[in-house]
Amino acid sequence: MASDAAWELGQRRALRRDFGLWCSHALTPQGLAPAAHHRLLIRELQAVADGVQDRLMVFMPPGSAKSTYTSDLFPAWFLAQGRDRRVIATSNTADLAGTFSRRVRGRIRTDGLVLGYRLEREAEDLWTTSNGGEYRAAGIGGVITGLRADLALIDDPVKSREEADSEARRNRVWEWFQDDLRTRLRPGAAIVVVQTRWHEDDLSGRLLAAQKDQWRVVSLPAEAEADDPLGRAPGEMLWGDDGYGYAASLARVKAEASTRSWSGLYQQRPVPDTGDYFQRDWLHQADSMPDRATLRVYGGSDYAVTANGGDFTVHAVVGMDPNGRLWLLDLWRGQAASDTWVEAFCDLVRQWKPIGWAEEVGQIRAGIGPFLERRMRERQAFVARHAFPTRGDKSVRAQSIRGRIALDGLHLPRQAPWRHAFEAELLTFPAGKHDDQVDALGLVGQLLDKMVTGTALKPKSTEPEDSWTRMFDHDANGAAVTWRTA
Repeated sequence: MASDAAWELGQRRALRRDFGLWCSHALTPQGLAPAAHHRLLIRELQAVADGVQDRLMVFMPPGSAKSTYTSDLFPAWFLAQGRDRRVIATSNTADLAGTFSRRVRGRIRTDGLVLGYRLEREAEDLWTTSNGGEYRAAGIGGVITGLRADLALIDDPVKSREEADSEARRNRVWEWFQDDLRTRLRPGAAIVVVQTRWHEDDLSGRLLAAQKDQWRVVSLPAEAEADDPLGRAPGEMLWGDDGYGYAASLARVKAEASTRSWSGLYQQRPVPDTGDYFQRDWLHQADSMPDRATLRVYGGSDYAVTANGGDFTVHAVVGMDPNGRLWLLDLWRGQAASDTWVEAFCDLVRQWKPIGWAEEVGQIRAGIGPFLERRMRERQAFVARHAFPTRGDKSVRAQSIRGRIALDGLHLPRQAPWRHAFEAELLTFPAGKHDDQVDALGLVGQLLDKMVTGTALKPKSTEPEDSWTRMFDHDANGAAVTWRTA
């Protein structure tokens, strides 16, 4: 009996020290267990409680259960870390903040013995605990005076696209954070911001612009990209490590979402509403592409030699239709070794049979050139390559294609798997993280003077067919003849 009591006491102490153990304990009755991205979040929040970091931003897509761990499980456990701990928990509305408050109180009522304290005062917006803890719940912009906190939680400060796009609302959130929330923190207090990214100028965007070096940022896109924090392969969806079905639902969301929604809310990379250098209304999504026979096709490549890191290699294939409109027909993009992107280049040349291909003169072309030319001959992937010198900055080099797109637009297939990333890069250029697709498109633009329009298909003849012509169409050797020569 004594040994059982000692074991149970040891278990309680372990749960109070280890946030991950506490999460597993609290979720087990619901039949739940932390997934890989939850375990990463658990480690980050443990570091906050241990004083290793005091400024944490967590960006995850909607429905990924980030609030379950940050605003539900974490506060109850944080208050068990010592006496006189105080928490301010905020969200976009007072109602949502109150919902989180009720959930935390429910955890304490259920597991007070494990946590080592109990509730005393139990008002929804302000309650206290038997170990001297206090918890204040408030909506963004709500009153939080009268309390000093050791931890400030900000869970989704934006509730809608309308709010995100309102500069007045963004200013109010910023002023509330600066003048109200931050002034209520004790020395050494921690701030945790957890949200999906609605706008590049949201609260997190402004904080990173002002004090980027002070914040630990954990950003988990719905669809993995290079250098994924979870070690996922590019293209792998979040939460695919159990049977919940979230990963499968994301594929459908991606197919239906706009580029702005997918890039911001799901990939945590917000793009401007209209774009800067390239405008959103210049990009025209199409459900079908023109007949290949009507197009004059060209291509361009921005080469990179570092695999699994650094810049991307990009091959872009563009067609010009009989009306002079540009169509982005295909695109290959990858952080891959040269043998991989050389094969991708040959694949595109063989598929689309372009008239010309633009590339830069430089060390990459000189180093990879012989291998590329050998593979082109071996695979019979023939195209006239045009080398252009590197001159000016990227904005200058992209000016020719920008002017053409501004005039007639750029048409691209709506269902292409690369469309969202392509549009997001153009709309954030030149301030975005990557610009390799813009560089490849800009190289195609330098071929504009050489481009000619496509040729319309000839209409089928409506004249009645001569029956004698049909009979004597070809001779026994396959030579064309007519009834006259017959």
